[in-house]
Amino acid sequence: MWTAVRILLLMSCAIAGVDDAPGPPKIDVRTEDLTAQPTASNWISYNGDYSGRRYSRLDQINAANVSQLRAEWVFHAQNSNRLETTPIVVNGLMFVTAANEATALDARTGRVVWHHSRANSEGLIDDASSHHNRGVAVWHDRVFMETDNAHLLCLDARSGNQIWDVAYADWNKNYGATSAPLVVKDKVLVGTSGGDDGVRGFVAAFDAMTGKLVWRFWTIPGPGEFGSESWPGKMYLHGGGTTWMPGTYDPSLNLIYWGTSNPSPDFNDDVRPGDGLYTDCVLALDPDTGKLKWFFQFTPDDLFDYDAVETPMLIDAVYKGQSRKLLVQANRNGYLYVLDRISGKFLSATPFIDKITWASGIDEQGRPIRTGVRPTAEGSRVCPGFAGATNWYAPSYDESTHMVYFLSLEHCQMYLSNPTEGFQEGKTYYSTGVKRIPTEDAQKTLVAYDLDTGSFAWKNAQTGRGHSMGGTMTTAGGLLFFGDDADSFEAVDTHTGKALWHFNTGQDISASPMTYAAGGKQYVAIAAGSDVFSFTLP
Repeated sequence: MWTAVRILLLMSCAIAGVDDAPGPPKIDVRTEDLTAQPTASNWISYNGDYSGRRYSRLDQINAANVSQLRAEWVFHAQNSNRLETTPIVVNGLMFVTAANEATALDARTGRVVWHHSRANSEGLIDDASSHHNRGVAVWHDRVFMETDNAHLLCLDARSGNQIWDVAYADWNKNYGATSAPLVVKDKVLVGTSGGDDGVRGFVAAFDAMTGKLVWRFWTIPGPGEFGSESWPGKMYLHGGGTTWMPGTYDPSLNLIYWGTSNPSPDFNDDVRPGDGLYTDCVLALDPDTGKLKWFFQFTPDDLFDYDAVETPMLIDAVYKGQSRKLLVQANRNGYLYVLDRISGKFLSATPFIDKITWASGIDEQGRPIRTGVRPTAEGSRVCPGFAGATNWYAPSYDESTHMVYFLSLEHCQMYLSNPTEGFQEGKTYYSTGVKRIPTEDAQKTLVAYDLDTGSFAWKNAQTGRGHSMGGTMTTAGGLLFFGDDADSFEAVDTHTGKALWHFNTGQDISASPMTYAAGGKQYVAIAAGSDVFSFTLP
């Protein structure tokens, strides 16, 4: 093992932060590393940096030479056939996850440096039972990972040995976890899955050294708290609003922004009157205390499973003639929102799919103008469908084009609703469900939205069945990388959407790409099926 580590060190010494002396690779991710924007040689958090923009200033691979890109190595994960991880790279060491496993790889060769594994949990339901995991967080020489049954693990970044293990939710109450943690200062922030299963959502912060709970913000207010009128009796204990994707963070404002999922029970609001706070919201929280600063609800009284966990991108730009700190989110409900992230003030909402039947528009306060369409016992056609007009797969932003990029999904479904029998531990909390409409096909589209003009610069319709879950990433090389709808990893021109390169992985892509540099070369990596692929120029 030590021989392998020494070799890794020598190969990584050209990267900033690695000493020339032999020994273990230097992994010491500090606050100034986490706050650096945009990302470059290292990709040290799920979205690259705190902003959620997935933009890299690396430009060695560019529009002129991307056609020469080739697969350098492939790592096969043993414990998953549908990886959703975004690799993390620090000083030539890559960290990837599969179910309850974390692996450290030589980022230049794909060779395994260490592997940490624990058995998949039994008795889980719904999303948690699929054992998906989207990655790790790194702080100093520690790696943090969530498990399928909502434990937070702290591992030694050099060896993979476990330092501590904290159970932060009781999976017997239908909780699970699928996200990557987010480290802010000296705290590790986590959320849970289970919003369709009758849990009470929360964001929690743990001391990165000790694993001790520092604060917990419940996304479903209890009796007497603001918003509790939506949750009579003990409904607040089963209201959903889970936090199953990592948030973003603005160090200058000292605010984290975290999205929440749909209310429970799904598809039927007979037992949950009102807006259902704080479901389908973005929450602005103080990372030191967990105190709520402001919130914005995208889909009040959600009947359609329109989770708002899509990445809230933090963009500083001139918007409609005024310099502003913006929060931009392409929401599952079919609208792209622009908010002022200091105050939460609504600025605009633009539909990005053609078929939206649940609302006719968004009013000046940011509330949807409902059409009255709702799930029924016989079934109602609703657009977008259950998977949303977009979903958790990553959007991105290019600083040079001022464009936001993401994948949209045009599809409709029949929504059915019947009264629920009430919450039962170990069972989902859906009030019936959805059915496919045989005469209507799904269409995935790569979208470029111009913040300067408030309009779409281009749209690239995908060939496929609308089933992919691949996200996007942009680089200073003028490239937009994404997992397309035909099992290929693809690069297009950020200005025009013109296809420049693709690689057929032969597997569904359910992850988002990233890029890094090692040994003076730029690489681009993505997970597809059960494999992690890394590409570079000859």
